[in-house]
Amino acid sequence: MLTESLTNQTQLQIPGDSSLLSPDFTFGVATASFQIEGGADTRLESIWDRFCQQPGAIRDSSDGLVACDHYNLWQQDIDLIASLGVDAYRFSISWPRVMLQNGQLNQQGISFYLNLLDGLLAKGIKPYVTLYHWDLPQYLEDQGGWLNRETAYQFKHYVDLVSQAFGDKVYSYSTLNEPFCSSYLGYEIGIHAPGLKSPKFGKKAAHHLLLAHGLAMEVLAKNSPNSMNGIVLNFTPCHSLTDEPQDINAAQLADQHFNQWYIKPLIDGQYPALINEIPLDHRPDIVDGDMDIISAAMDYMGVNYYTREIYQTDMQNGFAKVTEKPLPLTDMGWEIYPQGLTELLLDLHNTYKLPPIYITENGAAMPDKMLDNKVDDQDRLSYYQTHLMAVDSAIRQGVNIKGYFAWSLMDNFEWAEGYVKRFGIVYVDYQTQQRTIKTSGKAYRDFVTSRPHLINNEVI
Repeated sequence: MLTESLTNQTQLQIPGDSSLLSPDFTFGVATASFQIEGGADTRLESIWDRFCQQPGAIRDSSDGLVACDHYNLWQQDIDLIASLGVDAYRFSISWPRVMLQNGQLNQQGISFYLNLLDGLLAKGIKPYVTLYHWDLPQYLEDQGGWLNRETAYQFKHYVDLVSQAFGDKVYSYSTLNEPFCSSYLGYEIGIHAPGLKSPKFGKKAAHHLLLAHGLAMEVLAKNSPNSMNGIVLNFTPCHSLTDEPQDINAAQLADQHFNQWYIKPLIDGQYPALINEIPLDHRPDIVDGDMDIISAAMDYMGVNYYTREIYQTDMQNGFAKVTEKPLPLTDMGWEIYPQGLTELLLDLHNTYKLPPIYITENGAAMPDKMLDNKVDDQDRLSYYQTHLMAVDSAIRQGVNIKGYFAWSLMDNFEWAEGYVKRFGIVYVDYQTQQRTIKTSGKAYRDFVTSRPHLINNEVI
């Protein structure tokens, strides 16, 4: 939890000359399909359905079969999003909901998303669609999942059919959300679905994920040339415990594994030099032409940021994460370190030739309490305040940032944490499915709705 005392704040306080107040800067909220939808009886099984059945995999032994019941409550949820006054809504498509095992579309699933898209557009909300947010169909995992190169081509086929079905209704596509989490957490250390644990698997799965991205970008260029198409990566700056060379080297090594491994192929068409240092059987299986596919031009790149990590040298692995975190912490036990977001954005800007950047996730789990039908989450409001100012600082120093999405719209199934952790700016009572806008959500709403807006290219 946040251990610093906070003043009672009800507004986000942004300087009047901030680029965040520009009418063409996009503000939104974000969710993911498995975390909110439920409706599991109307789709195929996903790797997260299977993972939730593993004893001890989910902290509270829960699952996503109902979650926030968004599958049934989507219309009221659109009204909720509209009431926040945001410009955009970032959500993901459930691959198991829209595809059948025979490779054809599930029309019931497609209709759900078409209705959602039409409802958003009717409210003037731009749909930012994520095509893969971790919920791989289980039948593909049974064939090797992301360790199987064929899965990248199955993804291409899925994206082809879905983008044709959606037509011109989507403002922006992201191919993947956080391939680091899918590959490293899912295939290397096993704390996310599908729960495999081998140092030999992580980089191989990552390569097939990045290949899937590149193949999908080709499809989107053909089927949806007018949408803004890219990918979403998560970054965690790696700091050294001391100024000793061995700790500095440890932090740099962690950065190569966890950050640069995912962005460098996309921008530069090659993996970090680390690829020549890891064991041969840990290296990805790269086919001629793969890196050209992976490094396809993008219209934008999404950046997800929550915290930093501190590393020290380790004789066995070269680096080790420092478990004792500087205060204050979120309810996830993550250090609140807003300056790390500015640092990250500047480092990326100075290292790579980047497309425009969107902050596609940023937020905090806090120990929320409902009192008198209110959730006064001052700790989360403070988190947003400091991180928005960190974005503002990066923009002032030259980084081309075009938007910001709060994670998340509502409390939901927080993956391996189940329903124990709450990230939402809207509180969800999982028994009644009642939604209640928290103090942070009200402040976000008031800020967003107070900005100048563009109507027919005129500022009002």
